[in-house]
Amino acid sequence: MNRFHMLIAGLGLAGVTIPVAASAAPWQSINARQARLDQRIDQGIRRGTIDRREATRLRRESRQLVQLETRYRRSGGLSGWERQDLNRRFDALSARIRWDRNDRRYR
Repeated sequence: MNRFHMLIAGLGLAGVTIPVAASAAPWQSINARQARLDQRIDQGIRRGTIDRREATRLRRESRQLVQLETRYRRSGGLSGWERQDLNRRFDALSARIRWDRNDRRYR
């Protein structure tokens, strides 16, 4: 037995599975992703890299995604297609935030 297995056996954890970092999916809940995007918008405003007009547009798009998620959930939960659609839209919003923060149009 290698040292790792001996350590696990010594601790009495032989029947417990330990998740391996390489197999862990880099997945965020929709609410966590929404919160992170809002933080990035706030950060851009504080740093002056996102102006008022850009922030208004980004927040409007963010609210529209929340409304879309609500409509999807009315049918009893998110299907695989609905989750993919939301992820694609969140990716696009994230790219727009990145673009607006790096377009060198400062206040």
